[in-house]
Amino acid sequence: MFCKAFRVKSNTVMKGSDRRKLRTDVVTAFPALRSEELSEFIPSKEELNLVKLYTHKGEAVTVYVQNRNPILFEVEGRLYPTVYTLWSYSDLLPAFVTWPPVLQKLAGGADLMLPGVVLPPSGLPQVQQGNICAITLVGNRAPVAVGIATMSTAEMLGAGMKGKGVAVLHTYTDQLWALGEKCLLPIIASLELETTKPGNASEEEERQATCLHDPSPAPCLQNATESLSLKEAENDLMLLPQEDLKNAEDSAMQPPQDDVEEPRSSQELMDELLLQCFFQALKSRVKKLDLPLLTSTFLRNYMFSCCPEGKQMDIKKSSYKKLSKFLQCMQNRKILQVKELSRGVESIVDVDWKHPDIRAFASIPDSACTVQDSEKSKEKTGEQLYHPPDIVPLYGISAKMLPLFQEAGRRKGDVLSCSDVKSCIISYVKSNKLVDEKNKNFVTINPILCDCALEKSEQSDVAKLKWEDLLSRCMERLQPFHQLSFHGQEPMIRKGSLDPIDIIVAQRASNKKVTLIKNLELYGLDPHSVAAVLQQRVQASATVTALPGSKDRAQVQIQGNQVTALGKLLLEEYSLPRKYIQGLEKAPKSNKKK
Repeated sequence: MFCKAFRVKSNTVMKGSDRRKLRTDVVTAFPALRSEELSEFIPSKEELNLVKLYTHKGEAVTVYVQNRNPILFEVEGRLYPTVYTLWSYSDLLPAFVTWPPVLQKLAGGADLMLPGVVLPPSGLPQVQQGNICAITLVGNRAPVAVGIATMSTAEMLGAGMKGKGVAVLHTYTDQLWALGEKCLLPIIASLELETTKPGNASEEEERQATCLHDPSPAPCLQNATESLSLKEAENDLMLLPQEDLKNAEDSAMQPPQDDVEEPRSSQELMDELLLQCFFQALKSRVKKLDLPLLTSTFLRNYMFSCCPEGKQMDIKKSSYKKLSKFLQCMQNRKILQVKELSRGVESIVDVDWKHPDIRAFASIPDSACTVQDSEKSKEKTGEQLYHPPDIVPLYGISAKMLPLFQEAGRRKGDVLSCSDVKSCIISYVKSNKLVDEKNKNFVTINPILCDCALEKSEQSDVAKLKWEDLLSRCMERLQPFHQLSFHGQEPMIRKGSLDPIDIIVAQRASNKKVTLIKNLELYGLDPHSVAAVLQQRVQASATVTALPGSKDRAQVQIQGNQVTALGKLLLEEYSLPRKYIQGLEKAPKSNKKK
């Protein structure tokens, strides 16, 4: 349900009466929750937000958010706990156990199939069809998914553990989890691993006593560990599928390499390089005057320039995968503070340069960094590392246009791409046999098309429209949306059309001209960096000031008419599409012939 980006409709603070009603609903939905746990779950004084959103498929969902983390979500009047809640109340729901590699499939939108369910010694949890249940991984009781049982436990066993077991609604690492603080999966020990066999208590005490009195206890501990590991391995192998059993046997055939140090993986090496460049940038490059600093600018202009010669930093090859996740971890360590100063654009607003980790980091000499790269970054200020965003126009279905899309299974509020809109309209025309028999290039207008595509003055006169005219008219009447995808970040869907970068040439005192640039932040560009580049190239003073009427945007002002240099920078070096730049026609005309 939340495997793709959703659209937030509203976000409001809950009233006291709504909070009391929610408590009653929680008690009804989860009777196993004790009264003291309910007080911790929904405290009286902490702020609780109610977020209404639409998923990528158009389902209306209500999410309850506490301390920035979603704790519950409601679909069609039924409450479900999130993974954040289940990590604190792991026994709230009956849980099915599966293998760790299955989690990636679940996060991608797949349901839990019964062949992937691990049969524990205690047996499957007792559920009925339609019950809410959780999914955990082998060796960890922390739930990673929430779903609905598609059949009862007896039916699962009767079917020979084949077919779909749980219809998954929400998983760890999906978009609902990302709405919170993106906490990593905790480790909660399995109850079955914690229990011991009472029959061998005397043997265990005797073995422990022997180990304590033995002057060289290492062999004794090693033998005990090996014995336990062999028993656990035998039990695990009985539960493994045939492919995993073969893999386990193959790995068991490998010769022991106790004395050989295992080489570090490429992911671990990339993590080390990422931290090195991060601390190097904070200790030697970033100054207090640079703050607030766009996170994309920090990566592009500071961290990349600190990468040692012969190495290449790639966040996607690290364990963090994304810059936002890496900076969130650094924020959890109290090294810096990141805030979303404008919607969808994060900035570093504070750095604790007295933090022990920064002080303990030994700065790498400048010679260790690539001198040529450093000079290039100073000369070009990192523009070559800028990745222009992918901008996709989208269209929302309004109430007036809904009849045209209902046959395709679409609902009010659905957001569609251009190709989806055209395919829905074409499908509607063909299914209703509205293509003109005499001329296939025309479409006959029926009452629904009349309301959706024609003006009131045209409804009595126009009986047919060309295909191109019909499609363009319908798309103009849909609500505008756009999807913005920055390099290494999840796509964002926003309402309305994307404002272009606005270039204005204004007149000042003494007949002097200045060039003003607005809306750079919407395209992931730092106004300070753009101002520095222009100042160096055209040798004119440039300043960055707050944009009047806006709290989170800035405008660049540079002396003279610099539209030509600015257009070259935006179009050729930043590779931004021309249609998203407004004011290029204001460039000064070429010199007249003498």
